[in-house]
Amino acid sequence: MGAGRFGLSSPAEASQSSVSDLTRLQELHERANCLCDQGQYPQSRVAFEEALELAEQMFGSDSSALLPLLNNRAILGKYSGDFDVAQACYERALNLAERDLGPAHPEIASLYHNLGGLAHARGDFERGEPLARRAVEIREQALGPDHPHVLADLVAWAGLLDGLKRFEESEPIYRRALAIYEALADEPEIAATLHNLATVCAARGDLDEALTHYRRSLRLKEQQLGESHPDVALTLNNLGLLRKRQGDFDEAAQLYQRALRIFEQTLPADHPRLLTCRANVEKLERAVCRK
Repeated sequence: MGAGRFGLSSPAEASQSSVSDLTRLQELHERANCLCDQGQYPQSRVAFEEALELAEQMFGSDSSALLPLLNNRAILGKYSGDFDVAQACYERALNLAERDLGPAHPEIASLYHNLGGLAHARGDFERGEPLARRAVEIREQALGPDHPHVLADLVAWAGLLDGLKRFEESEPIYRRALAIYEALADEPEIAATLHNLATVCAARGDLDEALTHYRRSLRLKEQQLGESHPDVALTLNNLGLLRKRQGDFDEAAQLYQRALRIFEQTLPADHPRLLTCRANVEKLERAVCRK
């Protein structure tokens, strides 16, 4: 699941802060987000921590000016495996947003969307599903059912439905989203949706369609993110699972090993994705030995 990032705006308190401090804060925030997008998580963490410390000095620890930084720091925590840090940042941001914006503001929907995504990353689908569904409800009421942000919320919710094996509900969401993203030529969303749709196809036994979607998703991700990004590794791992099911153990091994190298270089040693990929390598080795 993706995550909604917030931009850093100039709050009312900014009039009391120096131009140099505001410029420095903006630069730190942009650098932290860029490093996160590149998969350089330790460096991003340092930049976010410096930005948050500066923002708290400038605006105070309970200012809504911190909301974008808290949200985006939580996104980093989700990607890098700092799940407890991410949870704390999201909850702190949600409290500030509900206090200042009310419970039905679209930014509240973004935070529920992101909390659902964090639960997905932790494998806690039961907890995440109602959070993601709440995001859809809030945003749809505020913006209408055809707004692109509502579609993004629906896709995020569908990812949690997948975790609960409710594929008959998630598949039509992905197919609708893919058609819209194709019409918009939105390649990052096309790549993510293809990956998710491939997972559904594999689950219901349509391995050929799954293979087509995984391969296209991988090509797009490599073009957009580079060949060593952890999101590329996620698709490599899933494609490896599929190729193993299809009996091509040699290609599965190549895909797993490439995914594992990326995860080992970018994720902490206890990250669920790294551990899952390593387990997949070991299972494949045992299967080969039995042949």
